[in-house]
Amino acid sequence: MILPGATLGMLGGGQLGRMFTTAAQTMGYKVIVLDPDKNSPAGIIADKHICAAYTDESSLAELAQQCSAITTEFENIPANTLAFLENRTVVHPSSTALASTQNRNVEKNFIRAQGIATVPFVSIYKRDDFADVSNQIHFPAILKVATFGYDGKGQIVCEDLQAAYEAFDALGQKECVLEQRIDLEREISVVLARSQEGHITAFPVAENVHINGILHSTSVPSIATEAQQQTAVEMAGKIAHGLNYVGTMAVEFFISKQGEIIANEIAPRPHNSGHYTLDACQTSQFEQQVRMLCGLPAGNAELVTPVVMINLLGDVWGNSQPHWDKLLTKPNIKLHLYGKKEARAGRKMGHYNVLADSSDSAMLTAIETFAAIKAD
Repeated sequence: MILPGATLGMLGGGQLGRMFTTAAQTMGYKVIVLDPDKNSPAGIIADKHICAAYTDESSLAELAQQCSAITTEFENIPANTLAFLENRTVVHPSSTALASTQNRNVEKNFIRAQGIATVPFVSIYKRDDFADVSNQIHFPAILKVATFGYDGKGQIVCEDLQAAYEAFDALGQKECVLEQRIDLEREISVVLARSQEGHITAFPVAENVHINGILHSTSVPSIATEAQQQTAVEMAGKIAHGLNYVGTMAVEFFISKQGEIIANEIAPRPHNSGHYTLDACQTSQFEQQVRMLCGLPAGNAELVTPVVMINLLGDVWGNSQPHWDKLLTKPNIKLHLYGKKEARAGRKMGHYNVLADSSDSAMLTAIETFAAIKAD
């Protein structure tokens, strides 16, 4: 076990790295963040910030030399970077686990290899690959870039084959995946922690609502059936085992109107839909990340109170600050801001958790508050 007083490394300085840093420091660890942005949210609160590119080997060597263990906050860190660090210190998740989740085509084939359903899809590498898609999927479909796409970026809805060709050109003819759209009943996610010994501790299943491809709200407990929730947890655990994953991770699922549970994406890190755990669970997903990295037993992941999490994007700021008084005067709302200096449309600036006796009551307060705080 790596105990308090030790120094932990974080690749990435965004909000997930910031919340990890806070959890680790609260537990008595020091944290060094490596991120190329001098104003990164995690870097400005870390014990040390190495301002360097993720491929800068001298900076990586410095990080490894000073840290007992290193983790990451997002999946687009080059797998080669983790491999470089693995030769020098403890790294979780591993470079091989990360590599399986960095490309949508690789990821979907990995999920299918675990015996878990995905949406019907076709891998697109060049224009000729569209020739036979109508025999494999039905339109409408969504064309997504295979790498570096997140929060709805690099995705275009295609109503027919001609639109798919045009979308491929618009995306720069990069490697893509064409996914068939399905009739959704709901979207859920499972956030879990897997230890170095292979023990899995899952948080309560979260029910999610996305707007323009970006998570807007998460409600817990989910209204999916107990059987559906249990199946999703088992599937997520199977994926974690298949990756030999160590740390906190999430799997997003679709539930079709026919009741089929379909794996959508793997997030090899804490997840936006797990932010509710900061206030509504006995242990947060970020403390769990620290525990897994350090070889400690998982904390209790049970839900303490029903909760609704609302994302705060830069759109809420307008030309000024949101009306925080409308939120902070409500004692059952917990505000979390990420320390980002510039509010931009679509940029995640923070979130708030509404705690209540029921999910319905929490959602009502969440909706009313969201409307009230928007800047003029």
